[in-house]
Order: sequence, then structure tokens, then C-alpha cells
Amino acid sequence: MQEFQVPIQTKRTLDSPAHNSKAPKISKSQEEEDEGEEEAEYCREKMTENPRVQRYLVALEYIGTRFSGSQKQPNCRTVMGALEEAFHKFIGQPVSIAFSSRTDAGVHALSNVCHVDVERISKRKPNELLPPHEPGVVKRAVNHFLQKDGGDMMVIDVRFVPPDFHARFMAQERTYFYRLLSSPEPLSTFEKERAWHVPEDLDIHAMGAACGVLVGHHDFSSFRAAGCQAKSPVKTLDELHVSEVLPSPNFPTAFERTHNNTIEETNASKRDAADEEDLNGSRKCRQFGQRRTHQCYVITARARSFLYHQVRLLVGVLKAVGSGVLTVADVKCILEAKDVTAASPMAPASGLYLGIVKYNFDSDAER
Repeated sequence: MQEFQVPIQTKRTLDSPAHNSKAPKISKSQEEEDEGEEEAEYCREKMTENPRVQRYLVALEYIGTRFSGSQKQPNCRTVMGALEEAFHKFIGQPVSIAFSSRTDAGVHALSNVCHVDVERISKRKPNELLPPHEPGVVKRAVNHFLQKDGGDMMVIDVRFVPPDFHARFMAQERTYFYRLLSSPEPLSTFEKERAWHVPEDLDIHAMGAACGVLVGHHDFSSFRAAGCQAKSPVKTLDELHVSEVLPSPNFPTAFERTHNNTIEETNASKRDAADEEDLNGSRKCRQFGQRRTHQCYVITARARSFLYHQVRLLVGVLKAVGSGVLTVADVKCILEAKDVTAASPMAPASGLYLGIVKYNFDSDAER
């Protein structure tokens, strides 16, 4: 396994300001002001709390290509719509749901989080309020109905939270992962719409160096798509990292089963095998009918919040660096341009995964 974030020599530059010019310092007050207005909106929302309602925090995974995004839309199948329907079937009445993070059509989630307000009323005595369901009961019941609705979404965790706990405004940070599969070979059927297929080889060293330019506190106007509702383009990118990992699904070869290889040894052996490909396109160590594997790279982006399409625009630039279209110096120029038209084409939605939404729970947050 390889992980790189080291400086390299640049090869080509864009027609833009001198690279040794210093960008003006950006005060965090812009970002804090934006977040402060969101907190004010949250406080206004708290005034409408219903003491008869139990609030649950729900984490769920889903295949993004099966939905038209996470937010509810008319005449479209969405994550929110499917989840609300499953809860409705479970408790027999509508529920209120708010997501921590919005995902576009085609974007997957390993763990997106929402809060759900449930008022459990007796079916026999409509005026009688019953104790709330335990989180484990909610998880099993909602998953029962989700599996009947295509099985492309599943609740992975549930917990009680206080009525003033907000899935969006109380999120401390969000982590996204982006998968790229590099090889001239077409994508496997099992990888369709699960990664970005890049036919050319990628220079992971150069991509790591470009990450170093982009990480930190910046005006990310060059990585902000039209329609972004954030009041400020200033964000703090806490982590931007590229790693080489085993492609998934991955099954051991006869050699690997015999030698009980580690991940690092398995990666090395598969790269060596790829180097043995002859002019007829067959590998000496590969049996007939055995698919050639791709090199799999994962880009990790972590921050408290992101601009609209920010991660996909960042990945588009990093891929261009890895394929030699851009240099690290070009990336600095794109960032300083503060214009989205300066960035490379945006990466497709299929490779993006919302991975982790982090919270700090108080001792009284769970009953």
C-alpha cells in the first residue's frame, strides 16, 4: 500500500499570476460568520420543539445511483423519501427528517446521518402516548421495510438524542472518499457506477504534492459550483490525501492463498504480474478467464463542511495532475484564480462516497 504527499518538480505552468506571489491572508471570520448564521437558524428551529416527540439519530448507507439525491423531490425517488416512507410504515404516521449532509444523484454513502422525530401513539387508544421504541427496534423495523423497497439503503446505527440535537448543525466534521480505478481495461461489472475509471496511469507522488497545496484555510471559489448556497467560499480543508489500496471486490489468487500475503505484498505481486503482460495481452501468471485488476486510488477529503461540488472539483484537478495534464504549480494558480472556470472538469458522481460524519456526544445525549 502506498501513501504519498511529497513535493515534486513541476513541468508546466498556466498563464496566470507569478507562482511566487503571496496570496492575501484570509481571516477565519468569514467562515465563522457563515456558520454563525446557520447556528441562528438552528436556534429558531429549536423554538418549535414538541415535548411528546422522541428524536433519534440515524446513520444509513445507500447506493447513490439508485436515487435522485438525498433531498426529497417531487416525482423522484430520493433517500429522504424512501426513508420517510419506511418510517411511516413502521409507526403508522408521517415523520420529520433532517440530514447532516446532502448528496447528489449518483453519490453513495457509507454513513450519512439524519435525525428523525417520532411520536409513538397507541393504535388502540389514539390519545395515549406510549414510551419510545428502543433504538435497536427502530433499526430492525425500518430495515425490514427498506429491504422491501429495493434493498439499496440500510440503517446501520440508531441512538436516542435530546430534542435539541441537530444532525446538520452539530456535525463536527465530514469525511468523503473518492475511488479511482486506473487501467486500460474496462471496469468490472461489479465496479460499474462505484468508481471513476481512468484509462491512463496516475502519478500518486504528484497527486500527493498537489494535495499539500490545497489543504488548509483558503478561498475555494475555484472549487465552488454554480448554485452553491454557502454565503462564503472560505473553508478549512483539514485533510486531503491520496492512497493506493486494493481494488474491491478483491479475491486471493492461488499464490496469495499459499503464501498468506499481507496487503502490501499482495499489491506488489499484482503490480509485478501486470508488468509481465506480453504483446498478445495475456499475462504469464494469469489463467484464462481471470480478469486483470485495476490500480485503485482513494482520495480522502475531510472538513467541517464543504462547498457545493467542492470534493468532485478537487478530485478533477488531482486526477489531471496525476495524468500529467496539470502540474503542482498549476494547482496553485487555479486556487488563486478564485474562479471555477479555471479548474479541471469535475469528477463524476459515481466515485464519491460520504464516509463519516463526526459528532461530539455529551454524557446526557443518549438515554
